[in-house]
Amino acid sequence: MLTPTLRLTLPSRANVQGCPSAKSSPLSRHFAAQESDQDLPKMASAVLGDLSSTSALAAGNLRQAQGKSIGVFTSGGDSQGMNAAVRAVVRMGIHVGFRVYYIHEGYQGMVDGADNIKEATWTSVSGIIQQGGTVIGSARCQDFRERAGRLKAAANLVKLGISNLVVIGGDGSLTGANCFRQEWAGLLEELEKKGEITAEQSKNCSHLNIVGMVGSIDNDFCGTDMTIGCDTALHRIMESVDAITTTAQSHQRTFVMEVMGRHCGYLALVTALACGADWLFIPEWPPEADWEDHMCRRLSELRTAGSRLGIVIMAEGAIDQKGSAITSNRVKEIISTRLGHDTRVTVLGHVQRGGNPSAFDRVLGCRMGAEAVLALLEAKPDTPACVVSLDGNQAVRVNLMECVERTQQVAAAMKKGNFENCVSLRGRSFRNNLEIYKILSHVKPPNNPQQDGHDNDFSDEQSPVVVRQLSRCSVDGAANMFSPSSTSNRCPVPAKRPRWSADDNNPLKTGFECEHVFNIGIMNVGAPAAGMNAAVRSAVRTAILNGHQPYAIYEGFEGLAEGRLKKLNWMDVGGWVGSGGAKLGAKRTQPAKLGLPQIASKFKEFNLSALIIIGGFEAYDSVLQLAEARPQYKEFCIPMVVIPCTISNNVPGTEFSLGTDTALNAITDICDRIKQSASGTKRRVFVVETMGGYCGYLATLAGLAGGADAAYIFEERFGMRDLQTDVEHLAKKMVEGVERGLILRNEKCNENYTTDFIYQLYCEEGKGIFSARKNVLGHMQQGGCPSPFDRNLGTKLAAKSVAFLAEKMHNNYKEEGGRVVVECNEEDTACLIGLNRRTVQFSPVTHIKSQTDFQDDTLTRTVSIEEAEEFSMTTTLTPVTHLKAWSDFKHRLPREQWWLKLRPLLRILAKHESVYEVEGTEASIE
Repeated sequence: MLTPTLRLTLPSRANVQGCPSAKSSPLSRHFAAQESDQDLPKMASAVLGDLSSTSALAAGNLRQAQGKSIGVFTSGGDSQGMNAAVRAVVRMGIHVGFRVYYIHEGYQGMVDGADNIKEATWTSVSGIIQQGGTVIGSARCQDFRERAGRLKAAANLVKLGISNLVVIGGDGSLTGANCFRQEWAGLLEELEKKGEITAEQSKNCSHLNIVGMVGSIDNDFCGTDMTIGCDTALHRIMESVDAITTTAQSHQRTFVMEVMGRHCGYLALVTALACGADWLFIPEWPPEADWEDHMCRRLSELRTAGSRLGIVIMAEGAIDQKGSAITSNRVKEIISTRLGHDTRVTVLGHVQRGGNPSAFDRVLGCRMGAEAVLALLEAKPDTPACVVSLDGNQAVRVNLMECVERTQQVAAAMKKGNFENCVSLRGRSFRNNLEIYKILSHVKPPNNPQQDGHDNDFSDEQSPVVVRQLSRCSVDGAANMFSPSSTSNRCPVPAKRPRWSADDNNPLKTGFECEHVFNIGIMNVGAPAAGMNAAVRSAVRTAILNGHQPYAIYEGFEGLAEGRLKKLNWMDVGGWVGSGGAKLGAKRTQPAKLGLPQIASKFKEFNLSALIIIGGFEAYDSVLQLAEARPQYKEFCIPMVVIPCTISNNVPGTEFSLGTDTALNAITDICDRIKQSASGTKRRVFVVETMGGYCGYLATLAGLAGGADAAYIFEERFGMRDLQTDVEHLAKKMVEGVERGLILRNEKCNENYTTDFIYQLYCEEGKGIFSARKNVLGHMQQGGCPSPFDRNLGTKLAAKSVAFLAEKMHNNYKEEGGRVVVECNEEDTACLIGLNRRTVQFSPVTHIKSQTDFQDDTLTRTVSIEEAEEFSMTTTLTPVTHLKAWSDFKHRLPREQWWLKLRPLLRILAKHESVYEVEGTEASIE
């Protein structure tokens, strides 16, 4: 059923400079702040005068929260990010008028009552967002499994007027909460008969509303893309893998690394994909009966090809086809005995649960916590229990028990040995990750890579593809570096080769066989960003798997103009996935500056049949220049793809760019250290400058993840009055007990209100109340190893880009003057691949130029998990020419930016009076 949403206009500070206002997501509602007229900017006053009955309804919802109470608790295993969720529940709850109570020690605290249930205040959650674990404790409770225990819990809640619960835990904790809800009326009736509660208390708490959030590092709950804590656990695992890699290379060792995941292999799968593991064991995809022989052959081939280390990743719940456990010690024994490799076992254990939460988990906790409160605000007596889930880049509300049932179906399928169904039930993202891992990792490297005219088999029984190695492909590439071979201008024509298995769900399946080897150029354009090397590695290996020759173009278009190209083979890119920076070099110079005739001549000289450009706004603009020059230069009539990669996240046509997650984690980590440095100094404010050009993504998301008091960005106008208001607001918070303040400023937010100016302002106006310090983070935001998200995203975007190019080359090649050439000038052959609503989308650059589909969903909709997968974030290809009209070339910005809707949440959690946009779509399984 569709119901109209509530929408209120944002205050003046939400006016976007040079961009239209951000459109709302499904079920968007704005809740008006309870401000007096004198506190509102003039523009907001004018807007409020125009509000219709919608605003009255929103205000009515706020009034409905008055006098009601929420209990929030964590249950089951802890996970990083729980504290961010608790903080958001407390502060959003107080903001909309609820009284909020902590329930310490989970269900046990609910049963025991007394001091275990305490009212929360705004300042009581200060400083917890960066802490791991859960500050309110978690415990497994046997008492709550019995009706007598639930009766005690109900009495404790009713006496405090708590009739709304936010549960943060796994499927067991959520199932227990739903059972509690179903029994609620009977429990209250029994308590009233016993005289333990009054009739009035029973009436006031006649219905119990439940909203859940999934906190689990295993990501084993169906109905959400990511659970709170999973991303941080991946960070801990990748830190360990990266550390072990160095010692393994030194001694030519093989390491068997066991990660958590008793019933779910998500952590192991993503780790294997992100580190390029040589073998993988997960419960959803048991190895074949003779897996010992296959694994040993694979490791032996890699060692023979020159690899100095071997990495085997396994989930703790790994099993074989018969359901028998496969242990890490057994795997070690097999490798040591059969191959003689120096093999070690590392079991990471509970270190995966520890440490500070990642930026992603903090933001996820904030968004889910706020959404949970608003779900309770809207709940009616007959509203079923729901769980706030992440569907792509959007918070959705899914029926709790439907998700639990789906999760239980996975366990049932695994028990029956129906592993194909098990993988399918895990969702599309899990399936795609698994298929791409099989394609990129389970392939035999070349035996004789320098022998011309020989086709070396790339085959493995676990790989869904059987292809042949290109001729004239060397390991070190010395013979063909920076110059085309004498025969490279004509594509060799090897025999037809089977390309893909019969698996129609293969995400990289091109659906055709091509007899020609085409040259694919790969370059970086723009500033270096984490994830570039992962994308290059994936592009090279996927190109080889498709039977084509990848060319590395060093130093961008400047290197192309100088002929600095090199053929790459499979082993050339080994170990690149975890490397930061840009191994191919990265220059900002665009083709028009160097001269299009010169660039066209190099395309012809090296017979480039397709081009992949990895980079930021400059990369997008470069492909746009080439696409628009096609009528004058037929050399540019080849398929081209832009893979957005920049820490600024300012490329149109995608919601996320490679490198932004790594940079965001770097900023968040530095801000944590900065705040910690003042632990011995009371009342100190830090003014921190972030990068991003004119794009305020980093400042905004880092502000949300770091618990900042304000974040100044170019897209949101601000003036002296706003700055003065923020200073006064921070001073008031200091008086109320807050010890430290954090102010973030985007480097180009305002040419007059510089970092120095804002720092001096806070110093002057805060005299006698707080002191101030400033920090300019600079290029450390570009450094470091890529995060698991950026490694994974780069791998998948590049693999899908090559599959797209392979199809376009196959459909558009012809014989011309004794050469095989590719010629295509359709708009959809020059695209930007982006991540939008959990869909990987190829966007013609011209479409990015003229239009982009940013849906203005103004209705609440109930959807199934299957439908949610369709709505969720996927890769999309948009013609670059279509994106031009939605691009601000002066400031290098997209004209629509999804994250602007999070700005009010940042201010609300910092105790500013503001307006919030509800994200959640109500969703169901069926």
